[in-house]
Amino acid sequence: MNAEPFLTFNPRPEATPIGHAAGLLEDDHGGQVFIHGMLWHSWTTGDDTSKRLAAVSLWRMKAASAAEIGHAFGVIEDTIWHWHRTLNTTGLNSLTSEKRGPKGGSKLTKEVITRIQQLRASGLTLTATAAQTGVSEFSVRRAMKLDPATGQPPVPGQDLRTADLTEVIQEELPILPTPAPRTEERLAASTGTLTEAVPVFTPAAKIPYAGLLLALPALEATGLLSCVHQVYCALKPGFYGLNTTILEAVLRTLAGEPRAEGARRLKPADLGRILGLDRAPEVKTIRRKHQELAAQTHGVELLVALGKHHLASTEPTGEGDALGLLLYVDGHVRSYQGSKKIGKQYSTRLKYPVPASMETWVSDASGAPVFMVMAAPSKNLVGELRGLVPQLRALVGDQRRVLIGFDREGWSPALFEYLYEQGFDVLTWRKGSIPDLDPGIFRKARFTNQWGQDHEWKQAADTVVGVEVDAKARKNAEAAGEASDETGALVPSVGVTVDGMFGMRQVSRIVAAGKQMRESTGEADRQIHLLTTDTTLSAGELIFHIGRRWRQENYFRYARQHFALDSHDTYQHTVDDVTRSVPNPAKEKAKQARDAAAAVVSTLSSVADAQMLRLNTPEPGETRVVSNAEVNQINAPVIKAEQALHKATKKWEKIGARLPLGEVNPGQLVLETEHKQLLHAVRMSAFNASMAMVADIRSHTGLKSVFKDANEFVRQALTGSGDLDPRTDGFLDVALDPLPTRRETVALGEMCERLSETRTRYPGTDRVLRYRVKNHC
Repeated sequence: MNAEPFLTFNPRPEATPIGHAAGLLEDDHGGQVFIHGMLWHSWTTGDDTSKRLAAVSLWRMKAASAAEIGHAFGVIEDTIWHWHRTLNTTGLNSLTSEKRGPKGGSKLTKEVITRIQQLRASGLTLTATAAQTGVSEFSVRRAMKLDPATGQPPVPGQDLRTADLTEVIQEELPILPTPAPRTEERLAASTGTLTEAVPVFTPAAKIPYAGLLLALPALEATGLLSCVHQVYCALKPGFYGLNTTILEAVLRTLAGEPRAEGARRLKPADLGRILGLDRAPEVKTIRRKHQELAAQTHGVELLVALGKHHLASTEPTGEGDALGLLLYVDGHVRSYQGSKKIGKQYSTRLKYPVPASMETWVSDASGAPVFMVMAAPSKNLVGELRGLVPQLRALVGDQRRVLIGFDREGWSPALFEYLYEQGFDVLTWRKGSIPDLDPGIFRKARFTNQWGQDHEWKQAADTVVGVEVDAKARKNAEAAGEASDETGALVPSVGVTVDGMFGMRQVSRIVAAGKQMRESTGEADRQIHLLTTDTTLSAGELIFHIGRRWRQENYFRYARQHFALDSHDTYQHTVDDVTRSVPNPAKEKAKQARDAAAAVVSTLSSVADAQMLRLNTPEPGETRVVSNAEVNQINAPVIKAEQALHKATKKWEKIGARLPLGEVNPGQLVLETEHKQLLHAVRMSAFNASMAMVADIRSHTGLKSVFKDANEFVRQALTGSGDLDPRTDGFLDVALDPLPTRRETVALGEMCERLSETRTRYPGTDRVLRYRVKNHC
């Protein structure tokens, strides 16, 4: 059947089309709107009320979209929404063009507008700009939307300013609308013809987790996404590609669900809106994508790339800063509670050996993780530090000296000498006891940190000592009478080895003694000593930096609670190297038997000595003759015990100290490492991004108690809700809901201003992120 065609909706060719059914014709006498060729509405010149009513009516009857109507009438679509709201609330009179507001002269003269825009361009906040120009913050916002040449808003259709997040009249976005359908892309993914779905955002209000977008500028600074694309190849064709897989993992981690199973506790549609998708991937998809990346075996390369990117920004700060680069190194035991046959490691946290894998972490001066390696089973920190030297030098990228801080587990004078020769200075606590220094040499030490906080230690001494690196050379020097000692006399210079003694700088402090020491010695104070080969930093700065080593321990504790540091993200494993040399357990048992026999000999010898003393000391006036038989009888148990000790010693000496693992513990397994290294890189980047936000809050906002509440504030901001508005081409506007208190909302607004100035693009798109906080209702 033939359908009769619609009437021409533009009776004259010069009429402006509005959608597919309407047209607008304007001349010197007024305007007319036609729908399917029939005159529907008209007005005379100067009758702005009827003109605006026509625009609102067209939108109400769905004749065209707000953008199409606004384009025809010469306004932006937000204005159509504004006219619609005011018509509903205050009636037809609200559409008149009569000037509203105060009748007096505006303070926003052309000169004031220019001044305000110059101050804002220099980085001044809204509050500071308002104070300097003598206007309100609202006026500052309004001035940012005006043209300095005319004092009026820009011409309709003109591109919005990109340097500032202007606050135009905002339409009421739909609350949690259905995401844009991606049926065609999912169909293409199922046939293997789609590499990755690109983010597509839908205008929506009250989106949960909209605050996660605040982390994107800091995440870009970590270099995670760029390093991932540099190291890993593209994933197999599918809807969720490499970019989405990594971004989803980071944002989910910042939302408080670092493990893949946590995706079950987040609504897929909610997280999908943040990712620009119709829904976020489910748990099995996440695991499959992670496993696909782990199969490429580039985990170490990714960590190295992240470490280089992190340290690239840590350049020498100038002539007045003696500290070039400071790194902390420490081992971490990741315990295992499953049924697999995993080798045991001693856990200092649990205080006993447990099945576990060993990791070695490198952190910067603020405690932020920089790099990590999976340590070989049963390898101590001394061995790990020796093996890390080439990688650390590659991470630094130049030959500047690096100060490495670590705890007493890394105590080894030979290691100190080796690190110094390789261009590294050490900073560690002294192990063992030495005679106390003269209290008269202790003085005050001071240091001011980067936040301007002053630190003072009342009793500190700075000396040079020698530590033994070659026992044989030391003995030869002692025999010749030329040996150096550790009291400050005849000691070599720092970094020099003389007579088996390596010269180091020692900074000592007097601190309160612990309960155990007070009870055993009766002393209320004790001396503690740190050693270093650095000669440029002051004693106060060295004390400050050795104390900040606990930031690395704090990261382990914090990441264990919030970033699943010790989680086992896969059930996979590999067989341990059966040829690897391990301690012989039979040797340890034989040693225990020898030590037990030695203890019996010691006890029986004491008893025999007491008996012989009684025989040889008769009462006054009494004569006593001790026969050989009595002596033999007293010493018989001792002789028997000594024979047992001799046999136990011989047996212990015959047993080899080490054996191949295959003979000691056949079938021992090692937990999978590639998957864990990949997720370590993701989670450490998420941590560094959140800490960068904390640092920004502390440095550039007026939030009180920033050193106490900054971490909690960032976690609250990241999980907040807000609106997403992608209607402006090239931009993604994020309007966050206010926080519970006014001071937090103001601080969030200040942070949004700074983040908007970074002009960060949403990953995988050309949209610049612009942040703001919505006004209180």
